[in-house]
Parts: sequence; structure tokens; C-alpha cells
Amino acid sequence: MPHIRLRQFRLMVLAALLLPAAAALADPKAAFVARCAMCHQAGGEGLAGQFPRLAGRAAAIAGAPAGRRYLVRVVLHGMAGPIEVEGTRIAGVMPGMASLSDADIAAVLSHAISLGKPARPPRPVTPAEVAAVRGEGPGSMADNRALRAQLVAEGLIK
Repeated sequence: MPHIRLRQFRLMVLAALLLPAAAALADPKAAFVARCAMCHQAGGEGLAGQFPRLAGRAAAIAGAPAGRRYLVRVVLHGMAGPIEVEGTRIAGVMPGMASLSDADIAAVLSHAISLGKPARPPRPVTPAEVAAVRGEGPGSMADNRALRAQLVAEGLIK
């Protein structure tokens, strides 16, 4: 299992947050590669025990309004483990990216939900959806973890 030390992880997160955003984030795939691929990998396969697989899973979650809201909240406010994903304990940390524009977050999520070639891909995430969730006010990693637990209990997240 790949192992990333805390200092290396912090440097990766810092690099992602400091990458030039304007040109890269205009394209959904470039947005994902610039902000998410270092942890979730370019194809969304994740890293066992650290960062969950997004390929196929993000599309399934985004198929329901509550799931779409959850995905936007996680990108805006972050997520911290431990959580269980597909029977594997995940102990990674995802930083919130609320400094990104609504359009950039929509682009990142739109690409994430296209990964894994879902049989019935959901519609792309829109900047208006992101703005609506952002308008709910501040959130936290703990809030997102609680929301995730609720969505797992409802069977929306596996």
C-alpha cells in the first residue's frame, strides 16, 4: 500500500493550492488533473487506504440531488477520515477548496463524475449548483463526515 508521510502530503496540498488556476481550470479534465489527480490519481482510481476511488463512485453519488450537494460540500469544505469506502478504511485528508470559483468547482466535479465511464452518467455539475451550496454558509470537514454517514445509512453512498 502506498504511504505518504504527513509532510509530503502537506507539500502536495500546498502545491495544488498554488498551481496557476485560470488556464488549467477552464477545461474540466485539466481542472481535475491540476487539483485532484495527485491524490485521487488521473483516472480517479484513488490510493488504497488514503484517498478513495472516484471512478464510477462519483457518478453514482451524483445521480441523486443529495449526493450532488454532498460532492459540492466536500470540494468546498473538505473531508477528513477515518471513513470506510468499499470495505476499506480511508484515513486521508482532503482540503477544502472554497477559494476556487463556482465554475472551477463545477468543472472539477463534472470531470470526476465522468470517470470510469458510468453506464448512465449524470448531467454535469453547474456553477449554479455550487453557488447554491456555497450560499448555505460555512461548513466543516466534521459536518461533511456526518452528512456522509447519513448518506451511507440511506444507501446513497457505498
